[in-house]
Amino acid sequence: MKQVADASSSAPAHGKPFGPRFVLPLALGSCLNPINSTMIATALVPISREFHAGVAQTGWLIAGLYLTSAVAQPTMGRLADLIGARRVYIGALLLVMLAAFAGRIAPSLGWLIGVRVLLGIGTSGAYPSAMRLFRERADRTGSAPPRAAMGILSMTGIATSAVGPVLGGVLTEAFGWHAIFTVNIPLALFTLVTVLAWVPADERRQRRGSLWAEVDAIGVLLFAGSLLVLMLFLMDLHHPRWWAIPCSLVLAGLLAAHSLRRPDPFLDLRMLARHVPLSVTYLRAAVGFTLVYCVFYGFAQWVEHAGGYSAAAAGLATLPMSILAGATSIAGTRTRGLRAPFLGAFIATVAGCAALYWLHSTSPLWLMAAAVALFGITQGLMSISTQAAVYMQAPAEQIGAASGLQRTASYIGAIAATSMLGFVYGDHPSDPGLHRLAMIMGVTAALMAIATLLDRTLPRVTSSPTHLS
Repeated sequence: MKQVADASSSAPAHGKPFGPRFVLPLALGSCLNPINSTMIATALVPISREFHAGVAQTGWLIAGLYLTSAVAQPTMGRLADLIGARRVYIGALLLVMLAAFAGRIAPSLGWLIGVRVLLGIGTSGAYPSAMRLFRERADRTGSAPPRAAMGILSMTGIATSAVGPVLGGVLTEAFGWHAIFTVNIPLALFTLVTVLAWVPADERRQRRGSLWAEVDAIGVLLFAGSLLVLMLFLMDLHHPRWWAIPCSLVLAGLLAAHSLRRPDPFLDLRMLARHVPLSVTYLRAAVGFTLVYCVFYGFAQWVEHAGGYSAAAAGLATLPMSILAGATSIAGTRTRGLRAPFLGAFIATVAGCAALYWLHSTSPLWLMAAAVALFGITQGLMSISTQAAVYMQAPAEQIGAASGLQRTASYIGAIAATSMLGFVYGDHPSDPGLHRLAMIMGVTAALMAIATLLDRTLPRVTSSPTHLS
């Protein structure tokens, strides 16, 4: 009887456990990380001019946020599992507002990189918290996996990340690049109000020890250190710091040894070994999002620098991609399996790379926009399919941490993309650099399409479009 009562109390009176009031606050917060990830794409050139920095130096504005997010997403997910998703969500939104204010008054590039680190922490709380709240409500109400609600979560994230360059370009042109930070204050504040009003309070949880120990702070620090040292190598491949590779491997080895000794570690290697399909999903996401982010940051910089267009024009050139990404995300919620959308994402990438290869800085802007639009298909299909795969493949009691690791995989892809852009562009974007980038991406996408076609870890298709076996 108690179980029935709990289920009824957690569902709205009209019998829709995933109604608009519950889904909207979660979708809004999940937009903050992708929109902050991409708004800066069209502001990099003005920032580099103000602080007299090159591509590799401003690349830390991208990589700094992603490195932080790669660590913070699973950490926030673990905190959501331990102390409650709503509490984590609220604290994260307050951090976003603090970072927004600090970005408005940034006096140097180093300060701005620190702001991006703080933004990475704050914007990392929403998505794993949302996935935890979805899973809890579905379990309590006996509902099927909320594929439509997760589709909305993915669609809003995709749409805002794709619109990010447009918004960033418009804000930069109208108010200066500082505005891409200031805009977070009203966005986070409105989201906070909806969370307080419409998301139910967390249940009390019994902790087995100190929060520091339960989060596995040592594991978090080793993971962060390994990524940071590796990033020091990747961020300047023209002048590689070879010492960083063995240092990163040593830290990774210490992390593995530490994780295997703990019954409930930050990075659960035993869980990943037991759930091979989930591990394959993470690897696929890392490669797929490397391709996506190469386009996001590489294309806008090339349009501005090589093409000579304004930040606003460069942002508008990505608008067809954003529209196609949103439409593809909606269509992806109706698929009956995972293989076809993953395969479609990589095939679209190959086609998009072929289009980019034939572009030149003298090409008309409409042709540039048409060529890059194909990558909207890649983004939409990769996002919705990866999210659905993690929801189905992760253990129910670890869904928050598993969802955080999903984002970690995509952020590692973003860091790899930043490194690749610095390598192929050199000091500044150019036509030969764009063509080299298109060739590398095209070959990688073709290999991933073959691997996806042969992958036996993907679920089989069932007769229902909303269930996967």
